[in-house]
Amino acid sequence: MKSIKEIDITNKRVFIRVDFNVPMDEQQNIMDDTRIRSVLPTLRYALDNKAKLIIASHMGRPKRKKSPKLSLKPIAKRLGRLLEKDVKMANDCIGPDVKSLISAMKAGDIILLENLRFHREEQENNDEFAKKLASLCDIYVNNAFAVSHRVNASVVAITKYAPVSVSGFLLQKEIGYFSKIMADPQHPLVAIIGGAKVSDKLMALDNMLDHVDKFIIGGAMANTFLKSKGYDLGKSKIEEDLVGAAGSIMKKAAKRKVKFYLPIDAVVARRLDSKAQTKVVPTQEIPENWMALDIGPATSLLFSEVLYNAKTVIWNGPMGVFEIDSFSRGTIAMVHSVANCYALSIVGGGDTDVAVHKEMADDRITYISTGGGAFLTMLEGKILPAATALEDSEKKWL
Repeated sequence: MKSIKEIDITNKRVFIRVDFNVPMDEQQNIMDDTRIRSVLPTLRYALDNKAKLIIASHMGRPKRKKSPKLSLKPIAKRLGRLLEKDVKMANDCIGPDVKSLISAMKAGDIILLENLRFHREEQENNDEFAKKLASLCDIYVNNAFAVSHRVNASVVAITKYAPVSVSGFLLQKEIGYFSKIMADPQHPLVAIIGGAKVSDKLMALDNMLDHVDKFIIGGAMANTFLKSKGYDLGKSKIEEDLVGAAGSIMKKAAKRKVKFYLPIDAVVARRLDSKAQTKVVPTQEIPENWMALDIGPATSLLFSEVLYNAKTVIWNGPMGVFEIDSFSRGTIAMVHSVANCYALSIVGGGDTDVAVHKEMADDRITYISTGGGAFLTMLEGKILPAATALEDSEKKWL
């Protein structure tokens, strides 16, 4: 993929697709601006080179209509403070008003377009919608790794119509880290996979059997693997239809001499509730009407020891129901284990990122990915559709 650094952007209309889909509270206060800060190097580069900066993003999942709660207006204010520049907010992402606003731009001006998903054509990868977006710019830049696994108009179809399409620094950095790890990692390579569903991670687990030396499995998905070993897990969440697949993954791992670590104890409760009574039990002794909601202290210690000699660590997904304090201890312990190990560490996935930042351990993690779904897509060994689109757009000009 060609980089924004390889082309002349001076006085050009530069359309940068970013991911500003950040968490907000009920009053639309931004709770975590990591995704905004992560694209600042690309934005500052464009401003330093006197570009006319047009920024586009989605926010949430509007039901095919405009919603004030999903407007990007709060983002414009925060971005303006971070860049120390005035950021104009457009009332839409296409249309005559937007074109008029852009035509009046001077070098160094910034316009943030309104939520792309207010138009259903965005998620449909609609060509006509993509043409309208492309008509706003001289140069298109994809700097939105977190949505590059989606076939959306603003990351895929737009590359067919923009005069020039290139990648931003964040997209290059994310893909570069993954390429390094998957192509030539330092061993031992340990993959920590958590979260709720085996179905979400099955392809990633299967693909990574060819790369990793050790697997650590946590979260509710660990229950399905434990069930495949014959454990009685009470009322714990289990994907019954994937018990066989989980067993198959462990058999493949054994054949390839990949170590496979599952929880040996769990924090259990009768119900998923912050006020519910909890206790710690071995995973082989979960009571009939109780459910496993976090890994226990013995498991946290075991997993920490597994990381002791790691040279590379990849982590996606929490170890328990991290949103509830009673069931967050396992994830917090894993944050510190990864942060303290002497390894190149890459962390990705919404809840995992939140845990790292909450524990203020981000300065001890080598790289924190901005993508959850895109992170997982690359773990599955797949090419990101948006990256392919950029490469194809370059070929058409050769």
